[in-house]
Formats: sequence, C-alpha cells, structure tokens
Amino acid sequence: MPLDDKLLEILVCPKCKGELEYKIAGEAEALLCHACRLRYEIDDGIPIMLIDEATSF
Repeated sequence: MPLDDKLLEILVCPKCKGELEYKIAGEAEALLCHACRLRYEIDDGIPIMLIDEATSF
C-alpha cells in the first residue's frame, strides 16, 4: 500500500531533518535519507521513523 503523497511531503529524516525518498522493492517499502545514508522501514503502511530502528544503506 503506497504512502499518501501528502504524508510524503511533510515527512523528514528525524536525524538531520533532510528530505526522504520513497522506495518500493517488491513487497518492501522504505524511506531513504541520502544525507544520513539511513533507511527507514515501512511496516504495514506505517513509517518506522525511529533513528535506532533505521538501517544503513
């Protein structure tokens, strides 16, 4: 289930407040911060915006 465009407009990286890129790879969805090189998972349509839960890419 893709994220709403309005939600994507207001979401920013919780670490650097930078812009996020929405990516879909098969069944997996994520938000990517290119400045921090962090990947925030989207679980069941809900972005997990916790820095401790983010992974590097």
